[in-house]
Amino acid sequence: MGATPPILLNNVGVRYNMRLKKKRTLRRSITQASRFDAKGHFWALRNIDLEIKDGETVAVIGGNGAGKSTLLMTLAGILAPDEGSIAVYGSIATLLHVGAGFDDELNAEENILLVGAFLGVPASAMRKKIPEIIDFAGIGDFAKSEVRTYSSGMRARLGFAVATSVNPDVLLIDEVLSTGDASFRDKARDRMLELMQKARAVVYVTHDLSSAKAFCTRSIELEGGKIIADGPARSIIDAYEKKMRGTLR
Repeated sequence: MGATPPILLNNVGVRYNMRLKKKRTLRRSITQASRFDAKGHFWALRNIDLEIKDGETVAVIGGNGAGKSTLLMTLAGILAPDEGSIAVYGSIATLLHVGAGFDDELNAEENILLVGAFLGVPASAMRKKIPEIIDFAGIGDFAKSEVRTYSSGMRARLGFAVATSVNPDVLLIDEVLSTGDASFRDKARDRMLELMQKARAVVYVTHDLSSAKAFCTRSIELEGGKIIADGPARSIIDAYEKKMRGTLR
C-alpha cells in the first residue's frame, strides 16, 4: 500500500454552459436554480473535497441528476474540472459504458486488442487474454464476426469481459451489474468482487443499495452536485433509504 491516497479531490467543480431557456419547465428551473451561476453555467459538481484511502470501496449514492455520473467521468479523466484539482494515482479501469471504445467494423478479437491499447496493455499481453475474455463473454462462434452484428447483450458482455481483464489500481464502476441475463450477472458480480479485492481503491456509482451495502466500506451521498453525507457504507445508505421512504409518503 502506498503513502499517497489513490484518489484526492480538492474543491472540485464541473460546470456546463446551459443558460436558462424558456423551454425549461418552471418546476425544473426552481428546483435547479441554485446550481446556476450569474453567467448561466450549470454546476453539475461544486465544492467537492474527497480523499479515498488505500483499501476503500466507496459507494456513490443519490437521486437522478445529483452528479454521480459526472463525478465518475471526472475521476476517469473524461471530464476536466473547471475548479479545483483532482489527482488519481496508478492505473485506472473504468466500467462506465460497457462496450465503449469498440469499432463496429472489427471483430471481437480485434476489438479486444483495440481496447487493450486504450487501457495501456501491450498487444502481446492482451492477445494472451483473448481466449479467456471470449469464454467469459459467452460469445462463442461470434468471436470472428464484426461487432456490428452483435445483440446489445453480447456487446455488453464482451465490453465487461474486456474491461475487467486487467487488474487496475483504481476501479471506477457505474451500474454494470445490470449487464446481461441472470447467469451472466452472477459471473459479473464474482468478477467485480475479485477486482475490488485487488484494487487500491474502488468508486461504485449505483442505485442498487443492497449491493452497495454488501460490497462497500464507505459511502458518500450527492445532492445538487455536492457531498451532503460521508461515512460507513451501511449507516449512510440506511439513512438515505429512510429519507427516501419519507419522501414517498
